[in-house]
Amino acid sequence: MYSKHFGLREAPFGITPDTSYFFTSPHSQEALNTLLVAAKSGEGFIKITGEVGTGKTLLCRKFIATIGPDFVTAYIPNPYLEPRTLMLALADELELPLEKDVDQHQLLKSITHRLMDLAREGKQVLLLLDEAQAIPVESLEALRLLTNLETEKRKLLQIVLFGQPELNQHLQANSIRQLAQRITFHYHLGPLSRDDIEYYIAHRLRVAGYTGGRLFSRAAISRLYKASGGIPRLVNIMANKALMLCFGEGKQQVSGRHVRLAARDTVAAGRKARWPWLAAGVSLLIAAGGLTWALTK
Repeated sequence: MYSKHFGLREAPFGITPDTSYFFTSPHSQEALNTLLVAAKSGEGFIKITGEVGTGKTLLCRKFIATIGPDFVTAYIPNPYLEPRTLMLALADELELPLEKDVDQHQLLKSITHRLMDLAREGKQVLLLLDEAQAIPVESLEALRLLTNLETEKRKLLQIVLFGQPELNQHLQANSIRQLAQRITFHYHLGPLSRDDIEYYIAHRLRVAGYTGGRLFSRAAISRLYKASGGIPRLVNIMANKALMLCFGEGKQQVSGRHVRLAARDTVAAGRKARWPWLAAGVSLLIAAGGLTWALTK
């Protein structure tokens, strides 16, 4: 919608995880380094936690893209599965041909043989579970039993859990205390600082093809920080709306006012009963401003 106006190849603030936009803030780089070191150690479980919107899924995808050819990765984005279904999902990720009505014994035997074959080929297998706070306790216990599989030198399977802070509470259950003891590496993804957001905005604009001067004013950056609390997903949502408002007015720089309106609209989207008129108001402002600007060109 506004890409041509600002000299962009594409919209820079989408919320779909795209590794080309991965931003190496202190938090995200430390988290990625933790994952890489932990994976190469070949030991136990790895846990990454963070609030909603802090970039866990993007980090997971960046990790998969970075880890290298000595690793085989199995990625399960929605692990809210009972133990057998979770094992079937793992088998599918490992490209195991299975009989339609395979029993539990044969299923585990096939997974074990596949893991051993990969180990003989010099491959380490990583099972990455996104939204791990949703995994049923009995499924977590099944995963722990899988990590008992090992050669004389290392585990046949490493498991990486990506989840919201509720995952920590989940792991305090007495029934899975053995799993909690096996978490050898852990990192918590925190929010971006005000300075991080300055660089984050510039980074995403640059990746999207922007080559001009300052597009977001300092006041706009400050308001983005205050309104988002440093949560990257909220920064993206509000920055995108602010750009639409700026485009609608035919201007070339996003101001603090644009971000303020975008923030109000974003809050309204989550609290419809409080400001039922605001989302429509911002849309009308964009449309009216765009029409006025077009008529003056």
